[in-house]
Amino acid sequence: MNAFNPSRRFFLKGAVATAALVPVAAPGFAKVTPAPDPFIEKLIKSLTVEEKAGQLSLYGDSTRFDGAPINPTSEQAQTKEKVKADIAAGKITGLFNGIGVAGGRELQQVAIEQSRSKIPLIFGGDIIHGLKTTFPIPLGESASFDTDLAMRTARASALEATAKGIHWTFAPMVDVARDQRWGRVAEGSGEDTWLGIQLAIARVKGFQGNNLKDDRTMLACPKHFAAYGAVQGGMEYNTVDIPETTLREVHLPPFKAAFDAGAITTMSSFNDIAGVPSTGNHYLLTDILRGEWGFKGLVVSDYTSEEELILHGYAADGADATAKSLNAGCDVSMQSGLYIKYLPELVKSGKVKMATLDEAVRRVLYVKKALGLFDNPYRSLDLGREQTDVRRADTIALAREAGRKSCVLLKNEGNLLPLPKTGKTVALIGPFVNDKENCPGPWAVFPDVASCVPLEPAFRAVLGDRLTVVKGSDVEAPIDGGIAAAVKAAQAADIVVLAIGEAGNMSGEAQSRVDISVPAPQLALAEAVAATGKPVVVLLKHGRAIALTGAVRNAQTILCTWFLGSEEGHSVADLVFGDFAPQGRLPVSFPQASGQEPFYYNHRITGRPQITDDKNFKSRYREVTNEALYPFGHGLTYSTLSYGATAVSTATLTLTGSIQVTATVTNTGARRAHEVAQLYIHDKVASMTQPIRALKGIKHLDLEPGQSATVTFELTAADLAFVHPNLKTAAEAGRFDVWVAPSATGGTPATFELKA
Repeated sequence: MNAFNPSRRFFLKGAVATAALVPVAAPGFAKVTPAPDPFIEKLIKSLTVEEKAGQLSLYGDSTRFDGAPINPTSEQAQTKEKVKADIAAGKITGLFNGIGVAGGRELQQVAIEQSRSKIPLIFGGDIIHGLKTTFPIPLGESASFDTDLAMRTARASALEATAKGIHWTFAPMVDVARDQRWGRVAEGSGEDTWLGIQLAIARVKGFQGNNLKDDRTMLACPKHFAAYGAVQGGMEYNTVDIPETTLREVHLPPFKAAFDAGAITTMSSFNDIAGVPSTGNHYLLTDILRGEWGFKGLVVSDYTSEEELILHGYAADGADATAKSLNAGCDVSMQSGLYIKYLPELVKSGKVKMATLDEAVRRVLYVKKALGLFDNPYRSLDLGREQTDVRRADTIALAREAGRKSCVLLKNEGNLLPLPKTGKTVALIGPFVNDKENCPGPWAVFPDVASCVPLEPAFRAVLGDRLTVVKGSDVEAPIDGGIAAAVKAAQAADIVVLAIGEAGNMSGEAQSRVDISVPAPQLALAEAVAATGKPVVVLLKHGRAIALTGAVRNAQTILCTWFLGSEEGHSVADLVFGDFAPQGRLPVSFPQASGQEPFYYNHRITGRPQITDDKNFKSRYREVTNEALYPFGHGLTYSTLSYGATAVSTATLTLTGSIQVTATVTNTGARRAHEVAQLYIHDKVASMTQPIRALKGIKHLDLEPGQSATVTFELTAADLAFVHPNLKTAAEAGRFDVWVAPSATGGTPATFELKA
């Protein structure tokens, strides 16, 4: 049964029928029924119903945890003896968020020597942006617009994680997030689907490498399937109510790309879509995922999400929740214990068919075999690698590079940055000046906080005794005498560097915010420092786009530094003192005010856009225009660049042809520059209103002072297609604007026509 509102499919059917459509390849492919694997089939036949249920039951590892609890409750934590007994009894398929090779080998030995089935365990973990060495949060890294960097940091994360005994990461998060109030924006790639697709592919390939059986590779798990980034009001775990066209055009493509890149697991989302929770959504997990896309891997619930069908009001009790989840296509239960508790009786009563149970087990065994666990149960459980492959020098250097490339220079009035290394005194002020705890940021489960490099030591290494450091304020509370001390330091310095923003616990899961501005005590600190009249550089720490106000918004220079990870201080100092220049671009739009959210650059055009100074009866708020303070794709460097007019190779594009789009980019400044040229399109007239712009490509350029380069992109009909109310993907004949630009609001357009 279709879980979405059928009327949403067809309310524009007449318009589509009269449009000139150019069909393109559908985003899915025919259902694939792989040949039975004799080894797996024999194993399934040998299992009891209870053992089959055990292969579908995943639990938090209470025997090897290293750090503070990351999940909401530890009520079900068990002693090692109890865990080992359950493994021996075939009740556990794997454990997650525990590390340590010796302990992992001990548990695996129980599975392969004491359990009747001898099926090895799988060890998972939330390795979102590194293990002991942490990299920038995914949103920050996405600001690099650099797929090679994303692949390399995922590869390095896999190296460390597998050295500590992890086979499977619950990453990457590929949810497209258009509301910055949602805390989990920090874990993804931002607001754009095209960019999300590229980074999803890169991260999957980075985690998984070229051979999943290599013990240095880690199984990826794109999440959260699906549309978790569209929760209403940006409120965590909230409902999602979107047209299926939006689901398929905006939210599903990064998942499809990740699966095509080799991912064979995915995680269901907490939210419902049009009233049907994802974990119990047969249309989503079976009809689309398996039927249309031919996905043959496993689906794991998010933490107790199958149990949460009860509080959703979608299931009556635990047994009902179990039946609805498994029958929908959720193969593995995470943490709740419902499957092991209820499946035997559900199969006996016929509410779950044995064939359905067997198919779920088949998927789990397929994944374990793909990882090479049956060939080598002790893969990624090497005591030697645990000593040599964690906190390697090249991994630490990569963290520093990733941090540099993730920073975004929003403004730099008077070329205040880079700061001189000599001759000036600097006051470094703010709650993050010497703060190691907030370097990793949200969803860093096992960070080596002691080795994190905050701002002060990195700045001190350059400035010595010409640096004064004052905290001034806590993140969300004032400090007695803090502002007075900060003002004194600012008055005595030539330049102020203000390190302010969000703490790590203000972004991530369950950290939705109504007001996405800098907390009030820090704003008061910024106002007092600005009143001294000294030039101010703001180093903004954040896990989302921030609504900038007052002295923060008006500072001469603002550098977005996100949560940069282990090498945060070094990465920032490299930029601030000019050893490198910023090159990041915003993957999310910075609004003028929190009340604009959800706000994203590729919105549809209304019938009353504000295109002149006339404010009357236009699509805008009373207080602000319907524009970003800093748009998607924006980012400055220490030089200046100019873009020539966009040009097209031909005025007409055919169904089977292609068109080249070019522009000349010139470094008009005095320093070498790294530029990210961006390609945008707009379908001028269509049977469904189209985004004002849509990203279709990026190119990285390195330009010496005075150097020009012509950047070339290629477009085909497939790049112009969109999802129609009949759920078919097609481009429509007509005229298109196209830009090569430095951001989603820049550039000079050219026009071409697509002919059917």
